[in-house]
This record gives sequence, structure tokens and C-alpha cells, in this order.
Amino acid sequence: MSLPDADQAAARFRHTSVLLDGAVDTLVHAPDGVYLDGTFGRGGHSRVILERLGDGGRLLAMDRDPQAIEAADAFDDGRFQITRQAFSQLGEFAREQGVYGQLSGVLLDIGVSSPQLDDPERGFSFMRDGPLDMRMDPTQGQSAAEFIARASEADIARVFKTYGEERFAKRLARAVVTRRGQTPFTRTVDLAEVLKTAHPAWEKGRHPATKAFQGLRIYLNGELDQLDAALDAALEALAPGGHLVVISFHSLEDRRVKRFIRHHVRGDTHVPRGMPLRDDQLNRRLEALGKAQRASVEEVADNPRARSAVMRAARKLGA
Repeated sequence: MSLPDADQAAARFRHTSVLLDGAVDTLVHAPDGVYLDGTFGRGGHSRVILERLGDGGRLLAMDRDPQAIEAADAFDDGRFQITRQAFSQLGEFAREQGVYGQLSGVLLDIGVSSPQLDDPERGFSFMRDGPLDMRMDPTQGQSAAEFIARASEADIARVFKTYGEERFAKRLARAVVTRRGQTPFTRTVDLAEVLKTAHPAWEKGRHPATKAFQGLRIYLNGELDQLDAALDAALEALAPGGHLVVISFHSLEDRRVKRFIRHHVRGDTHVPRGMPLRDDQLNRRLEALGKAQRASVEEVADNPRARSAVMRAARKLGA
């Protein structure tokens, strides 16, 4: 049994897992349990999870990015297995492996990974010129270029505002539609420049295309729907006493995670106040594991992308 060397496992673009020790410390409570890393990425969390597991432990992993699956080839460990699927399908994967309702823990690290951002060919970054793609699985769905070319001005504005929380969504969408009438958008930096020119109020330290690009990425990859489905699936796939750990990077994601945990911690809120009921009668299904955690000052200094990370965790109730 051997783990991949960090240097050998490193892909072309460096990836630093956020809240690494805190997430794994919270997740792994039974060394011989079965765990699922729903967002393998480049294996940072999975590598440490395997280090914490005993000989009887097992780790399942998932990712829809084909480059992530390639990175998993470096893992030479009989306790590890990965599938190319979106994390919203973790319930199906757990069933296939015969561990549905038996998982000791589920980890979800939401959003785009550093290698995806840093590789210009993936089309996620407004700072590096590349094809305007933004798909986590480049073989599925429409690219950002295709959406920008076909969508109405109102739909583009809706994506910028709803998924990017962009204040000036209508103004930016109008600029995009005006420009595409002359020349189609095919490159990331081209779109970023149009957004930059049209944006009337730049935030200090933030590129004016940031929120619009975020909105496009989240919409094209169905990230919020994927997250909702994954949270529901994780709750059912966990064994009683199993831990759910979720790391998110912006408010849209974190609000969903917070609401999900709070809902299942409170249980049935329609019961008359003062009525004596047991937890199972209230249908309380989760217990929060402490408060939300953020990256330390030292981690942010080493990895600025950790600045916005929030980790929330809960334990599944039941006998």
C-alpha cells in the first residue's frame, strides 16, 4: 500500500487544498470507515484522508473533470476508488459500491479548483487568455462562448445578476450584446476587456469582470443545483453518526449549505411550542459540528484563494 508522492501527483498547475487539516480532522472520526470525497480535484484532501485511514478503511472519490480523473492515476492504494461523475450523483455511486446509508463521512469542496483557473485552455480565468469555455466537464453542455453568442440580453443580465451578484448586470449585458453584433466572443480576455470597459464602478483589488465570470461559470455548470442535489444525497448516503463536511467559496453556496444544515438541525418547526417530543419525532436529522470555520491568517497569506473559504460540518443523527 503506498500513497502518491506530492511531487509526482502534482499536475501541470499547482493546487493547494483549502482548510485541509481542519476538514479532514472533522471528517475522519472512524479510521476503518468508508468515506467519500465528492470533489476530488487534484487529490489534496483525498491524500490526507487516506493517511488518516486504517487498513480497513476505504475512500471513494468523484469528479466530473477528466483532468482530475487523470490525476487520480497517481494514487496507488487499494483502499481508493474514483469515478467520473458529478457529486450530485454520489447517492448512485454509493449504491453501486454497496455502501448507501453506510458512509462514515462525505466531503464536498465546492467551486472551481486552482488548476482549472490557472490553465488558460479551460477558459475560466479573465486574467489569462484562452478559449471561452468554462465547463468543468468539457464534453458536456454548452460553452461560455456558445451561451454568449445565443442568449438574449435579458438572459445574460439574469446570469450576471443571479449567479454573479453583479450590480451592473444589465449594463454589462448590453455591452456584451452590442459587441457580439460586430464580432463573436471566442476568447476570455476579449470578454473581460468588454466587461471592464463597460463597468462603471470598480471595487478596489477586484477585476471588474470577476462577478460576471463567476455568474457564467456557476450557470453553465449548474453548480447550485448540483450542490442542492449533493447535499440531499449525502444526507441519505451517510450512516447514522456520519459526518458531512462542506467547504464553499462564496455566499451563494454558503447560504445554501447553512440553510440545509439549519433546516435538518431544527427538524419540524410546525410542532406547537412546548410540546414534549423526542428528536426522532421532530425529524431532526443533523447535529451541527461547531461553528463555521475560515482559513487562518497564515493559510490566506500562503494561498490568497482561501480568503473566502467557509467550512461547515454536521453529524447525522440516528441509532
